[in-house]
Amino acid sequence: MNKLIICFIAILSFKTCQKDFTEKKDSLVNYPKTKTVNATDTYFDIEIKDPYRWLEDDQSKETEAWVQAQNECTSNYLKQIPYINELKERLSEIWNYEKIGAPFIEGGYTYFSKNDGLQNQNVLYRKKENGKDELFLDPNTFSKNGTTSLDALSFSKDGSLLAYSISEGGSDWRKVIILNTETKQPIEDTLIDVKFTQISWFKNEGFYYSSYDKPKGSELSAKTDQHKVYYHKLGTSQSEDALIYGGKPEEKHRYIYANVTEDNRYLIITPRISTSGNKLFIKDLSNKNSPLITILNHTDSDSYVIENKGSKLFIVTNLNTPNKKIVSVDASNPTPDYWVDVIPETEFVLNPSKGSGYFFANYMVDAISKVKQYDYQGNLIKEIELPGLGTADGFRGKAEDAVLYYVFTNYNTPSNIYKFNPKTGNTSLYWKPKIEFDSDAYESEQVFYTSKDGTKIPMIITHKKGLKLNDKNPTILYGYGGFNISLTPAFSIPNAVWMEQGGILAVPNLRGGGEYGKKWHDAGTQMKKQNVFDDFIAAAEYLISNNYTSSDYLAIRGGSNGGLLVGAVMTQRPNLAKVALPAVGVLDMLRYHTFTAGAGWAYDYGTAEDSKEMFEYLKNYSPVHNVKTGVPYPATLITTGDHDDRVVPAHSFKFAAELQNKQTGNNPTLIRIETDAGHGAGTPVSKTIEQYADVFGFTLFNMGFKELPNKIKN
Repeated sequence: MNKLIICFIAILSFKTCQKDFTEKKDSLVNYPKTKTVNATDTYFDIEIKDPYRWLEDDQSKETEAWVQAQNECTSNYLKQIPYINELKERLSEIWNYEKIGAPFIEGGYTYFSKNDGLQNQNVLYRKKENGKDELFLDPNTFSKNGTTSLDALSFSKDGSLLAYSISEGGSDWRKVIILNTETKQPIEDTLIDVKFTQISWFKNEGFYYSSYDKPKGSELSAKTDQHKVYYHKLGTSQSEDALIYGGKPEEKHRYIYANVTEDNRYLIITPRISTSGNKLFIKDLSNKNSPLITILNHTDSDSYVIENKGSKLFIVTNLNTPNKKIVSVDASNPTPDYWVDVIPETEFVLNPSKGSGYFFANYMVDAISKVKQYDYQGNLIKEIELPGLGTADGFRGKAEDAVLYYVFTNYNTPSNIYKFNPKTGNTSLYWKPKIEFDSDAYESEQVFYTSKDGTKIPMIITHKKGLKLNDKNPTILYGYGGFNISLTPAFSIPNAVWMEQGGILAVPNLRGGGEYGKKWHDAGTQMKKQNVFDDFIAAAEYLISNNYTSSDYLAIRGGSNGGLLVGAVMTQRPNLAKVALPAVGVLDMLRYHTFTAGAGWAYDYGTAEDSKEMFEYLKNYSPVHNVKTGVPYPATLITTGDHDDRVVPAHSFKFAAELQNKQTGNNPTLIRIETDAGHGAGTPVSKTIEQYADVFGFTLFNMGFKELPNKIKN
């Protein structure tokens, strides 16, 4: 194994690094040497070389040494940027305000999350009516460095018991701990090796959960594609948990979820082969010997039971209705032949919730929330008057809850919590944050631009009021475009700091997302994936042609599927942007499905084994396979986590190695690998602040700013 030496970088006075580093005469950065191997795969008689295959081994000491050397090289580069500490200080200043989550009631207590400001993890509190706040569960005590986070909470039906899951180091693998809520003490052994699960109680007797068999080899990268549902009965060991559904070799269900209706009457099971489409089954829990009844035995739709009144089921579905609707049916004959519309499909996408005996139809109108209240007969009660244009989320609760809560936010408004009385229709402000950010000094505008094939795409552009369109504004173009996920307006502290610097934030609603329903999603999948990249490129061109910015002041950014978006666009159009920021990206499109639960993403991507046509389509945009020798790519800062077991860091490792080996010009290509961190959820606040300071500093520095565009301190 070659010795890896720390790379010291001098930006203003270039120094040659030692011979163990790849020498690039036209680059100001010498990178740690990355060896190549003779690994190949053959697809339809076509041989594909994979010279950095060895970086897929996350248990290798050699990979560990490579990670350390890359981090040291990146750290030394970032040390040359004079204002990263100022950005970190400003991020910390704005971040340091009290944050509260929407309350919910369990067992006579009102529970809510709270963060005093810079706590690494949110803390769970509770109180009796008119009582004092009582600390209930503090995830900051779970680990010394704040890298163990609280994930799911599930209370038993009377609220006397709590099952909660934790993530260690950002991994998707969870542990489940069961507490007596009065004593706050664990009542039995911790469940381990749980992944991608709901926790749903049956009375106070036990709960249903989902997981995979522990894989052979690395638990962070080995394939996991046979999900199973179990029932854990209190007072028994995990080894005795009953297998309820899944595990048949002939049925590859990669995600199976189970939940019990509020009245304990039915168990609902939703098996999925991929991230889109599910089967649907119910079981009558009032009869131990009742069979599993089929509602849908195919995966042509996304359908789930949202509520029941006795044997009457209410189902949310997009079966033959791409924008979704709510139907009702009796459990004795629950198939689609007997469905009756309760809230019919409209031209806008429906995302409903339920509480206090009502349905709340949250519609997306060009990615903006519009909420209507209905009774269970489908009668419109009223349209909820929201505080403005943005995103409303909430209106959830039990049937007996007298009040409900919702959160409202947009790109320049921090989340406010509102209290809503469904009987009277009265709304009042429950909580407003005290944050050191002047929302009134910023504005958002929604524009519609034309993509390559003529499709109109919406985009929200947010910036300081009075912005001059002089083509020199530092701009981040952020996108996702996949998995039916919608990008709706939401406040972000890092984005606030970016805009304080005179920066523009532009967020287009690309095809592949869910903003306009299933048709919009499908228009950005598999052999239509190029539509997503074209939509993003057209967004950049709109910003440039309308003088918001220019290529020299444009950064493209996205995470996960959005990391793929950035990787594909920067390799297809390397001169489009000055800076590229792919985070935790899916970047090797020929092998993504061989890691962890990646095979479940095939609905969106297809796989290289599907057909020769699909293989060639993937190969032609796969970022790892489309880095060309001698091309001056944008200044690139790749970010990932060493415990990311959703999109394994090998994607980012291989992409960084390809870029460092092949690109020309003075733009740096660096990779920042966070330790004890995963795909993003649960990352400690301290690590998040450090990462954004580095990302924004790298971005502005490579746009040519010797100092911050605006003074940070007011």
